[in-house]
Amino acid sequence: MTTKSHSFAQQMRTVAELMLAVSGESVSVIKRAAPEQALKLKHQDEWGIYLEFLRAMFNLTDRVSALHIPLREQPQFMDELTDTVIDQLKKVLEPAFGAGDDQMEIVMTIGAAVAESRQTYERYRFLVTEDSPAKNDLYRDFSDRVARAVNAPGNPKVTAAATLCIAAVIPALIGIFEGQTPQVPADVAANSHPGAANSSPRGATGADIKLVSVMSSIKGEEVETRWGLHPRFRQDLTQEEAKQLTATMNRVAKILGERYATVAFSDQWASWHKAGHA
Repeated sequence: MTTKSHSFAQQMRTVAELMLAVSGESVSVIKRAAPEQALKLKHQDEWGIYLEFLRAMFNLTDRVSALHIPLREQPQFMDELTDTVIDQLKKVLEPAFGAGDDQMEIVMTIGAAVAESRQTYERYRFLVTEDSPAKNDLYRDFSDRVARAVNAPGNPKVTAAATLCIAAVIPALIGIFEGQTPQVPADVAANSHPGAANSSPRGATGADIKLVSVMSSIKGEEVETRWGLHPRFRQDLTQEEAKQLTATMNRVAKILGERYATVAFSDQWASWHKAGHA
């Protein structure tokens, strides 16, 4: 019995829709984070950003699916997910290629993206449901790649936007495999490719979107606490609202950072700190 006839067939289709929707929408988010560079981007550059999101999502999907699909069926699920993504991408790009035209280039491109996903991101060892230094390292590597793809290396707005977009995918994937299917309308998936990157958002890309994030990390004997906003959330705020939220989040970060430092350097957590699980 193949995976497509298995009970995970619906999840497979929904995951493929999610991946295409998020990739296309994320291109728009990244371009808004770097408006000057966005004006100089060519279609091929946007396609490169789109593929980078697909690479990362194939890796995250592999990790999430391993927690929900029997071990002997999981590799087949990932293989057929690749085929499903290719089939859906062919349909949305058919107007550009023309009906009946040879679309083998799409097959080869997505196949290469899957292989590159393994080569690039599998070296990061972490449990996808938990925060860890290795997970943050993957996010950092990914966001740096996106920044370079948009010709804005080191741009903090671009790396923050890329991180927030890809991090929002994990709870959406978990929701799909747990039966809490996110609403990704067909018209969103159909317009979520580089050629539609400038279109307005037309639906949700997942069950949960992280609007505000706070993260503390240990560097030697120092604790660094940072907070950030989802780029679209930031754009929706008025100047006064942004000022008030900044003041509030600075206080929140200070309180959480101090509490984190107290716990991290306590005797109870000494071995945990030495092991590097910050």
